[in-house]
Amino acid sequence: MINQYETVFILTPVLSDIQVKESVEKYEQLIKDNGGEIVNKENWGLKKLAYSIQKKNTGFYFLYEFKAEGEFVDKLTTAYKRDERVIRSLVVKLDKHGVAYTTRKRNKVQEPAKTE
Repeated sequence: MINQYETVFILTPVLSDIQVKESVEKYEQLIKDNGGEIVNKENWGLKKLAYSIQKKNTGFYFLYEFKAEGEFVDKLTTAYKRDERVIRSLVVKLDKHGVAYTTRKRNKVQEPAKTE
């Protein structure tokens, strides 16, 4: 069954622009090679971490929304853990409300203001 997922991963800040691009393309290709479809991708850039990870205070953040089979999530998680360039990652399955929210956010549709 195809589900929609959202993944955020943080790359170590010591990488060059070329290495960052290679890493991002590697995960994008992994999703596509396993029958996944990328719905949205965002490069959040170099951000300060909330706490130090591996003695680093910053990291390159990337977000992907994709559709894939449930078994693929294990492959993706394993790939993140094996890659020394990735210092943190998270994969979340979106329910119907999460999909609706991300679609609105992507399309810049504002929630109507609540009046009481």
